[in-house]
Amino acid sequence: MKDKDSEELKNALDTEREESVDQDPDLSEQENHIGDELVDEIEQLRDEVGRKNDQILRKVAEFENLRKRTQRERVQLYDDAKINAIQDLLPVYDDLERSLQNAPEGADDSFVDGIKLVYNKFTNALEKMGVERINETGVPFDVNLHDALLRQPAPDENTDSDTVLQVLETGYILGNKVIRHAKVIVSE
Repeated sequence: MKDKDSEELKNALDTEREESVDQDPDLSEQENHIGDELVDEIEQLRDEVGRKNDQILRKVAEFENLRKRTQRERVQLYDDAKINAIQDLLPVYDDLERSLQNAPEGADDSFVDGIKLVYNKFTNALEKMGVERINETGVPFDVNLHDALLRQPAPDENTDSDTVLQVLETGYILGNKVIRHAKVIVSE
């Protein structure tokens, strides 16, 4: 388009020059010089406008990338804070679970029921946050989910090597991030 406009401008100036040459040759030479300068100046201005448009487009793209990166960082920061809070609360959750498992036979039922109520609320809160337990036995050992504390001979011939035999401490996962690896005993 730039070339087409320049070409049209040159043609219009040439037509005007031809008409003015017939009238006054000295005036025609000055007009030619001024016309050439105007064409050059117009081309320079178009180039400058093109450069400025390019700069603006680059700045807009840069701003959009910054906005997306900031959003990702905000989400990551939120997820990290959530994981840190859950990690701090998991020992309390484990203690509640152990309290329920080891409640004395003659314990006051209302006291045990109170612990069960708190434990169930805690469990529901973790589930709402998307926290899942890693406590399966009989599954293949996975270094991404488990920490092997001990290796034992398999209890029978049907159990493959490197199978989780017992979970000593439950692990937890949130989305695709392991919050705490499950501490397990693995078959040899």
